Amino acid sequence: MKLWGGRFNKDTNELMKRFNNSFYVDKRLYKQDIRGSIAHVKMLGRVNILRKDEVDKIINGLEEIMMEIEDGRLKLEGDFEDIHSFVESKLLQRIGEVAKKLHTSRSRNDQVAVDMKMFVKDEISALISKIDVLIECLKKKGKENEYLMPGFTHLQPAQVITFRYHLMAYVEMLKRDKKRLLNAISLLDESPLGSCALAGTTNDIDRDFTSKELGFRCPTKNYLDSVSDRDYLIEILSAFSIIMMHLSRLSEELIIWCTPQFRFVTLSDEYSTGSSLMPQKKNPDSLELIRGKIGRVYGSLINILTILKALPLAYNKDMQEDKECFFDALDTVNICIEVMIGVVETMKVNKEEMLKSIDKGYINATEVADYLVKKGVPFRDAHEIVGRIVLYCEEKGRAIEKLDLDELKSFSEKIEEDIYEYIDYSNILKKGNKKYILMEVE
Repeated sequence: MKLWGGRFNKDTNELMKRFNNSFYVDKRLYKQDIRGSIAHVKMLGRVNILRKDEVDKIINGLEEIMMEIEDGRLKLEGDFEDIHSFVESKLLQRIGEVAKKLHTSRSRNDQVAVDMKMFVKDEISALISKIDVLIECLKKKGKENEYLMPGFTHLQPAQVITFRYHLMAYVEMLKRDKKRLLNAISLLDESPLGSCALAGTTNDIDRDFTSKELGFRCPTKNYLDSVSDRDYLIEILSAFSIIMMHLSRLSEELIIWCTPQFRFVTLSDEYSTGSSLMPQKKNPDSLELIRGKIGRVYGSLINILTILKALPLAYNKDMQEDKECFFDALDTVNICIEVMIGVVETMKVNKEEMLKSIDKGYINATEVADYLVKKGVPFRDAHEIVGRIVLYCEEKGRAIEKLDLDELKSFSEKIEEDIYEYIDYSNILKKGNKKYILMEVE
């Protein structure tokens, strides 16, 4: 069924039909398209554009189509231009000529706009729930494994922290990711339905009713903007890109940590793969794929930005291309979060390897400098003194805490016996504002 054609003398070229067809992509919007149509028909009845019997017949037909798709009796397939023509065609087959009244006071421009907004609201709500699961998973894994470990800068040992504290850094990132998504949802929470093609309708329709019926905060204010707006997709794809960036950073650290050189964690066999040649290999492919798939999501963001660049108002067919890149990014973020949940839940944390690594890299050197400051030495002088102590330790192959008191005093007479307690790794995190590292901060 074609939703247009009265002013054309020739049929559409078959190549053009295939080129123009978006049904293979936008069929994912069937729930939102049917919900939007039901709300629209109810409104047409309320304002006496349709009779009650017509409204009931159309709604019953739409609900039947929804049920048949849901239980598999009706397949989302066939030679249709888009999801709108599919639904209207199936409705016409079921209820006859009255189906042709469905599209009164509506354009596909505002129809697809409201479909996409509803779809995004539904999907982002589900995605936020998955982010919550990952947050709880990281917190649980950290709480179960609150072991001392080195923190790094430049991938070099820097200062002592705990494994839980390191994971909690990613919890903070994910919390911000949630806020970005929620902010984007709040900005898109206005219904474009009733804007029609770009300039509303001469019929006295009730946009407030359809807005409330579909769960929006209010109707949009400007019809032209309503059908042109895809800002929210840019914002959400930007949020997706940041989520993937965060996941890629966690992936990279876990990849490093599961190498024989670190062995801080061991990935489960469930989320590892092997080599077709080297029988000893256990590869972190789950994490490498998360790290690699970031390119798809970044690409989708650039795609939608490029589509909308310099695009005149109102609707243009270019905008049909927004869905494929958005759906791909959405699917990618969803599966990457799900896989990361599985990786974190099943990985083993190796306490002994972490504790052994503390003895490498002089990661209590800053605390020696702090100790000297407390003894009255200016920080810059303390920094210089500790630098010489580290150089001495490197030459001797010894740790700072293993030096004799006489050796330490040779660098500064301010150093006393109490330095050993001060720079003991088990005590460092109990001093100053470092104590917050050991606290459970939600």
